[in-house]
Amino acid sequence: ISLLLHRYALSNISNQHQISMAPLNVGIVGATGAVGKEIIGCLEKCCSFPIDSLRLFGSKRSAGRKIDTSKFGNITIELFSENSARECDVVFLAVDGDFSLAHAENICKGDDGAIVIDNSSAFRYKE
Repeated sequence: ISLLLHRYALSNISNQHQISMAPLNVGIVGATGAVGKEIIGCLEKCCSFPIDSLRLFGSKRSAGRKIDTSKFGNITIELFSENSARECDVVFLAVDGDFSLAHAENICKGDDGAIVIDNSSAFRYKE
């Protein structure tokens, strides 16, 4: 993920001009797990990836808990729903492959869907 964010920053710099992009609304599904926490850490360290807001999604067990971040403040974990995730511009999936298979395509479906970055192996060999 760190490499992805670094490539994003480099792709937005031309030889003579900084190409700016509107800040993004970013969501992380599975934010309380090890991978979700790592994604939060990467986003906090990356100063060139423009983020307007960070939304954290989790299960019924995690919903309502608060996570304190240094860059984005105190964030309450929301109960995951595909419709809520679709409100984001970019969604990181830090969940297992079965969950990704069940929800990823619906989150990004259509012109109004979010960009989904899936950390599982669910789509590794799918074209």
